[in-house]
Amino acid sequence: MTAQRIGFLIWPGTRALTLALAEEALSVASRVHPEVLYEPVFLHAEALSVGGWQLPGEPWAGRLEGCQKLFLVADEPPTTMPAALASALKQQVRGGCLIGGLSAGIYPLAQLGLLDGYRASVHWRWQDDFSERFPKVIATSHLFDCDRDRLTACGGLAVLDLMLALLTRDHGAELAGAVSEELVVERIREGAERQRIPLQNRLGSSHPKLTQAVLLMEANIEEPLTTDEIAQHVCVSRRQLERIFKQYLNRVPSQYYLELRLNKARQMLMQTSKSIIQIGLSCGFSSGPHFSSAYRNFFGATPREDRNQRRAGSPFELAPVSAERG
Repeated sequence: MTAQRIGFLIWPGTRALTLALAEEALSVASRVHPEVLYEPVFLHAEALSVGGWQLPGEPWAGRLEGCQKLFLVADEPPTTMPAALASALKQQVRGGCLIGGLSAGIYPLAQLGLLDGYRASVHWRWQDDFSERFPKVIATSHLFDCDRDRLTACGGLAVLDLMLALLTRDHGAELAGAVSEELVVERIREGAERQRIPLQNRLGSSHPKLTQAVLLMEANIEEPLTTDEIAQHVCVSRRQLERIFKQYLNRVPSQYYLELRLNKARQMLMQTSKSIIQIGLSCGFSSGPHFSSAYRNFFGATPREDRNQRRAGSPFELAPVSAERG
């Protein structure tokens, strides 16, 4: 039986864990069912720096042929895309190759238009940036997406989830179940599950009233609720709500709410091209000066200063490619 070749095109900075999760799932599948043959092929999109952990593989050397499936792998949005590589990727797609992106590997695919009209799982850190730059892609907060001949995973352990889904797609749920048991996976997660960790884990508390209050705050960023309104919604007195926040988060509700809105504003400043006043209004600040003052008091710099300083070293700008979209 001929082995199915699955290519992994790797950008510098990719973590070993991302590749190990994918390779291990395929390796275990071949071990528990010897008639299932996968041949992982690792190729480097760019020259990797010498020193430290060396990722497996060799330079792609102008050729990507021979793979039935090809995954682009990066843990930060790549900054370059050689025209020759862009052409080779499009040629693979035209030849019927199933193609996907793991973690930030979705960026070069989207840049080439290969995700236009497809659902794509985008890590929550890049949601605003990706959605603004690639409006033709249906960006989701799912763990992973399998949309026709495009497979994407947000990164981390979701890579393993996607590989298990791929095994189910290729060989049935029984094989995926056997692999998950071998890897001591607690359960096989569905792609449509949301990637953010549960709120109570983020808060370090399972207090139901605190969880309800924070969920209300997160759902009302643009038009903030008053502390009295939040207390009324979660059926406690204002004083009791303030005690709960002080006990578990060491701050009053209004302070936590303000920090939540400011952190959302900072994320938008770094990942979108919206004006500072637009961002301030969308995060519940009544005016530009109000937003700027609150931002400076919390972060130690004005929104404009912070945006300029942080974007100076941003990895999010992809260099244009000369190849036309295919």
